[in-house]
Amino acid sequence: MNDLFSLEKRVAIVTGGAGQLGAEIVRGLEERGARVAVFDLEAEEFSVDVTDREAIERATKHVAEKWGVPQILVNAAAIDSPPDAPAEEVGPVEQYPEESFDRVMEVNVKGTFLCCQVIGARMAEAGRGSIVNISSVYGMLSPVQDVYDFRRVRGETFFKPVAYSVSKSALYNLTRYLATYWARNGVRVNTLTLAGVWNDQPQEFVEAYTARMPIGRMADAREVVGPVVFLVSDASTYVTGANLVADGGWSAW
Repeated sequence: MNDLFSLEKRVAIVTGGAGQLGAEIVRGLEERGARVAVFDLEAEEFSVDVTDREAIERATKHVAEKWGVPQILVNAAAIDSPPDAPAEEVGPVEQYPEESFDRVMEVNVKGTFLCCQVIGARMAEAGRGSIVNISSVYGMLSPVQDVYDFRRVRGETFFKPVAYSVSKSALYNLTRYLATYWARNGVRVNTLTLAGVWNDQPQEFVEAYTARMPIGRMADAREVVGPVVFLVSDASTYVTGANLVADGGWSAW
């Protein structure tokens, strides 16, 4: 029996592939035999701003000329408010800055759409492809603000910002729209929803978060690889327009 999870000789693009999750996805795809191009501002060969359509087109053309038309696209590029975000960005929603909202939406939604538009078009023309849009449990459910109480105890005003949740929620219908639009062209489009990934967060946050998590721990970045490989491989040829949830049981409460 052929290995349903083999990606031998397939060409893949991973946006945000220089980041924590993206790098693990790149490694996992390469281990299954894929040739992977990283589209990231920090990438060496393909330094790409995902909000710049012309830059995406140039890089995709380069990949196609070098290896062939991409058959896999994983949209992992995304931004959130950083730990040192200005106070107004993590304050009450009533004062959330418009420019912060626009920037998050530009990268997380517009950037994902543009990559789907440019790369997915080539896939549809070739008659084959699989796209995975990485979302978050905070796009499927509202953030549990209580897990950030440790910051308030220290006298800080802190709320998990609204824009990240809104942007990640938008990906579900982008996925569904494109899945039905390209279904007859052999292109599958799915969402992968993840919960919190360990990244040296403050111990107080980890304790509060894992107390709410049925599985009792945060995810390891390596645990995203299996679901991604499933969605882009021949193991999921009848799966499109779906949302695969890998959240440690967070959404099961």
